[in-house]
Amino acid sequence: MIIMDLTVLTHGSQVRSQIGNPIPYTEGANNSTDFIQETQRYRVRSENPTHQPARKEMYNNGQISVTGSGMTSYPFEGMKTQPLSSVNPYHTSLTLRSRVTLKTPIKTWNNTRGSGKLFSFSLVDESGEIRATGFNEQVDQFYDILEEGKVYYISEFIVKPANKSFSNIKHDFEITLSKLTSIAPCHDEKDIPFTRFNFLLINTLSEVDINSIVDVIGVCKNVGDVVIFTSKTTNTELKKREITLVDHSNTSVNVTLWGEQAEQFDGSLQPIVAIKGGRMTEFRGARSISPMTTSIVQVNPDIADAQRLRGWFDNFGSRLKTKSISARCDSVGEGFGGNWMTLQEARRAQLGTSDKPDYFTCKAMVTMIRSENVVYKACPNGDCNKKVIDLGNNLYKCEKCNCEYPNYQYRLLIGVCLADWSTSLWVTCFNDVAQEILGATAQEVGLSENNNRFLYESYFRKPLFNNFIFRLRAKTEAYNDEKRLKFTIAKVMAVDFNKYNKCLLGSIKSILARVATPCSDLAHHTQLYDARH
Repeated sequence: MIIMDLTVLTHGSQVRSQIGNPIPYTEGANNSTDFIQETQRYRVRSENPTHQPARKEMYNNGQISVTGSGMTSYPFEGMKTQPLSSVNPYHTSLTLRSRVTLKTPIKTWNNTRGSGKLFSFSLVDESGEIRATGFNEQVDQFYDILEEGKVYYISEFIVKPANKSFSNIKHDFEITLSKLTSIAPCHDEKDIPFTRFNFLLINTLSEVDINSIVDVIGVCKNVGDVVIFTSKTTNTELKKREITLVDHSNTSVNVTLWGEQAEQFDGSLQPIVAIKGGRMTEFRGARSISPMTTSIVQVNPDIADAQRLRGWFDNFGSRLKTKSISARCDSVGEGFGGNWMTLQEARRAQLGTSDKPDYFTCKAMVTMIRSENVVYKACPNGDCNKKVIDLGNNLYKCEKCNCEYPNYQYRLLIGVCLADWSTSLWVTCFNDVAQEILGATAQEVGLSENNNRFLYESYFRKPLFNNFIFRLRAKTEAYNDEKRLKFTIAKVMAVDFNKYNKCLLGSIKSILARVATPCSDLAHHTQLYDARH
């Protein structure tokens, strides 16, 4: 209940007595007085373990204690629990009864605000799912207690709006463990489901937006070898393995497994593989699924979908010739790179909201360029490019290099508004890309800013309403403790219309290959174009 308005009839200082016999309302309790008395008795028992001869597990704030022999159930048992779907910040005095479906490894962080550690886990019951997180002390208290697949009672936690950047669970809120949190095992788990899936047929994945989070199930028809390589960004060794899944839509898709999952996977007996929360990716028209750290991958799960799929494959599916949505179309994006998207598609796909940056290619027009405060004086050391401080004595100091220089170099940092037929988008571009768009060097722009204002403004007017091919980078960055989605131009190229037309034709061909009855006239025209060129 939320009180929207009230009228004071008589002030409490005038009444000077309690009106009636009010009793606190507690969700799930048949009788609030009985609930309070039971809670008090439970606290006494917890604080006096000498009166507890019989042994039963109870995890309260991470500590194992025992309950008295007079109790036939845990203090939580017998109480009404709340479904996960109803969890919200306005109702925190509740107890959950749910199954742990995923527990992530412990992660650590170290930044200017300090250091710490955390872990998260997913909970499921018959009503839905929710994500839970524990920090620092709660990691030590609860990490070893919680086991995947087990059911627990959980109470006294904090409810916050869900951060979709770190979770793909469809719940508006998430919970955080606190110092008051109590967790107890539940042995009556028959009515609590295991992982909840929302499977999509593989043949429908070609219509899903790139970077969408999907659930898929299929028979592992082919298994690749483990590939070991070094990451260019982190310079760390990575391991991956590609497998191919097929379902009764007679369509296959490649799945990339990483790390220990790739090493331990055994596909020799063509098992059923169910994936929850995999990310849809695309490269040169080839679509594939890449599980993330928050994804769940189950081999031969005991669910009805897996049983039906096994029967289909063993009886006749293994003999059918399948279509693949992971077949690479090299003609798509020739000369420009892969993952072609419109600006609107990039927004809808929520690019840049994961831990790693996302890249996509588009053809767009430059509609506006900010010309104020776009040139700065930078360190002349070519490997630095840090902004210098004018000391006023014809010397310029670079704090990064901790050196003073008699000169500096100009560099550009500009904001550009791009537009295509779908929408517009403000992006940032740094020195090298900015020079290509403006058609002038940073030195020329910097010198003209104070000496020739008309020439300076002309540099920013010249690129307007011209089309380019852009390679864009999307990444969520923290600024003043606030997360913002930032788009940056990684590469810019002039439009080669001969190559661009081939790219469009390649896209049309890939669409025709996916539909059951392609348009014969359209296919005929694409063949004519190929014959003439």
